Amino acid sequence: MPLRIPFLSRQSFESLRSPLLKRFETTGAASQKPPEVKLNSRWLGSIKERIGRCIMFGMSREQAREAAKILEILGRDWRELIAGRSGYLVDKNRAGLRRHKRHVNNVSYLRYAESARVHWIQNYAIHIDPQNKEKWSQLCTPEGYGIVMRSIKAGYLFPMTWPDHISVYHKLNYLPSDISAHSASFKLDVLIVSELHQRVAARCEEDIVTYDFKKGQKEVLQPWLLDAFAKTWEEQNAAMASALKKIEAIEEKVRRLEIDTWDRANAVEDMGTATGLIRETLRHGYEAEDQPYHDEGRRLAWLFEKA
Repeated sequence: MPLRIPFLSRQSFESLRSPLLKRFETTGAASQKPPEVKLNSRWLGSIKERIGRCIMFGMSREQAREAAKILEILGRDWRELIAGRSGYLVDKNRAGLRRHKRHVNNVSYLRYAESARVHWIQNYAIHIDPQNKEKWSQLCTPEGYGIVMRSIKAGYLFPMTWPDHISVYHKLNYLPSDISAHSASFKLDVLIVSELHQRVAARCEEDIVTYDFKKGQKEVLQPWLLDAFAKTWEEQNAAMASALKKIEAIEEKVRRLEIDTWDRANAVEDMGTATGLIRETLRHGYEAEDQPYHDEGRRLAWLFEKA
């Protein structure tokens, strides 16, 4: 009679791995492209509509202050919430283009991506890796070790029209590893954002080749470049985790407001004067040079102080 081997689950074998092996596996996993988080592309608008519905059914002062705090976070951190959740770094020292004010139309999307990439590299020279300033500055010139665009892909989500401002962000598509010593390319993901609609207007993927213009041939990724990209990769993952944590907290707070206002027994819509003023606040905002277009939170808080 043949020997029968009992079935063992995957977990049984995983428990036999040595701590050293697990350590190397974790290190390798850190260089892999993190899974793309699938969230509603109109999440920001949807969450505002949910808050608006809570307001229409009437709120206590305490609930209104909580709504104001949420709206202030949305108005202040909306770039982080829609771009940071995918790993993009959105602060002023990272953005390729921030609130770009020239004529906007969808024909120019690829040009925006190219201009933003140049500024993205300049940010490394000025803010991120100034000790290698000359090397970073040279990357965008045909004078030595530089970069060449091999290909670019674009996915258009909705057309932008004037008047609108745009912001453009770049991130590493994967971590270029020095394990592949002969690698002479890397990929960047691009996010083009409408400031007026506070939505992603387009996504691009750029395939970049490092090139020695003096020799007239491709050149491998340099150690100083890999070191800077390794740090950026860690920051991208941290930005993603931070944004997702904020989104989760906002979802919980909004859900609590819904339960306390309209999503309860005997809930009746309140059409009072104060609520009308608040709805008006939700529809309008003000524009300032260093502020988002819609600063509903502060105005909502102000209205409740006056009510």
